[in-house]
Amino acid sequence: MFVQASAPVIEARDLVKTYPGDVRALDGLTFSVESGSIFGLLGPNGAGKSTTVKILTTLSRPDGGAATVAGWDVIREPDRVRHTIGSVSQQSAVDPEATGRENLVLQGRVYGMRGALLAARVDELLERFSLSDAANRVVRTYSGGMQRKLDVAMGLVHRPSVLFLDEPTTGLDPEARADLWDEIARLTREDGLTILMTTHYLEEADRLARRLAIVDQGRLVAEGTPDELKAELRGDAINVELREPDAGQRAAATLAGLSGLRETSLDGAILRARADHAASALPAVLAALDGAGIPVATVTIARPSLDDVYLRHTGRAFRALAEEAS
Repeated sequence: MFVQASAPVIEARDLVKTYPGDVRALDGLTFSVESGSIFGLLGPNGAGKSTTVKILTTLSRPDGGAATVAGWDVIREPDRVRHTIGSVSQQSAVDPEATGRENLVLQGRVYGMRGALLAARVDELLERFSLSDAANRVVRTYSGGMQRKLDVAMGLVHRPSVLFLDEPTTGLDPEARADLWDEIARLTREDGLTILMTTHYLEEADRLARRLAIVDQGRLVAEGTPDELKAELRGDAINVELREPDAGQRAAATLAGLSGLRETSLDGAILRARADHAASALPAVLAALDGAGIPVATVTIARPSLDDVYLRHTGRAFRALAEEAS
């Protein structure tokens, strides 16, 4: 029996956005998001992720291309889109001088909710995000993790079918970040919510997203599930940190002629290569560098990661770019 695939809940087609100074934030970005899933836009700061979210949430207009959310056109039907979605921006939207409950009530009233229906929804969200005990405290007394949970709760007051999370865990400590990850995963697992999440945390994307779009300089460079993207990289990664960065080109040339290695690249003082069996190839790598008089600081072997995927498609290491942007 033939079953027709459902239409994407979010669809972006050839989005282009240029800012003053001829800065092209988006350069033909295309992707789609299926219902009830977490879709991750992964890229360093400046890759175009937040610009994409602003367009999809009707806060900005593209210079080219088109986009729909829940079947509504973001340009022609912005009011329809706004009532369908919840949005949590990078910067907190909570009023620090109001209580947690007051923030949620005000958000609900913006969407026309009143009376017992609103009160019940506020209580439900406070309980869900473990904020009930702090409900009547002013938000400026909340921890960073509590404030971020309140931000997400505010985006859910009106029961949207699509939720946008722009860098949801930036600035949180590891414990608070992991706690919020659990809550985000539960929104799709138990509520069937469709979530588009931007992030520059590789672990966050790997853990939460059913599918990923890796974005670089406003362009889509790779898309798939985290496992699919990593499976494209056959073998193991060998990362050699050189003690003398100036020896990088000589080291790369030394390893380029070594059998069993491929995709050799240089990233600052880090020499990277791939091998089917890294543990077997490593003695030859170290011997070749030693024979060329090139001192080594550290060597690591790792299974394919999203950082390796980004490096393969862009020629740059993602972690280094994210740290530099931070």
